[in-house]
Amino acid sequence: MLQKRQLSARFNIELNCLDRLKMNFYKRHQARKLALQAIYEWQISGNDPAYIESRVLEDCKLKKIDVEYFRELVRGVTVGSISEIDKHMLPYLDRKITELNPTELAVMRLAIYELVNCLDVPYKVIINEALELTKKFGAVEGYKYVNGVLDKVAKDIRTV
Repeated sequence: MLQKRQLSARFNIELNCLDRLKMNFYKRHQARKLALQAIYEWQISGNDPAYIESRVLEDCKLKKIDVEYFRELVRGVTVGSISEIDKHMLPYLDRKITELNPTELAVMRLAIYELVNCLDVPYKVIINEALELTKKFGAVEGYKYVNGVLDKVAKDIRTV
């Protein structure tokens, strides 16, 4: 009887851990989604990133999001060295960076920032999230282009 209780308690603990992992994944997904929107706005408008960041956070204050991760992504891409981020993708582009779809450019910048700076996140997760965001916000076939570029960039940055 004691073993049964111990197993039941252990099973509940493992389920709680899984629930927390799912919630953490969801919060990070939401952070990426909102960071993409902020980066896109910054690219198009040229507005102050701090203003965009605070406005986006104000608009979504009821949503479950990893706020710190959102801030890291937005600041890392917009305030960080955008030229360093772009330098990773330039060898794999078939056109000038100014000719890229702005949504797909924002997705790739976000993903490259994560590949370089968020080493706790597996590269496959980063690429998968980037593709999901491109499918949702980008051009119909844009995810194929993003996948091709990010796959090559990931091989340069991470041990694949």
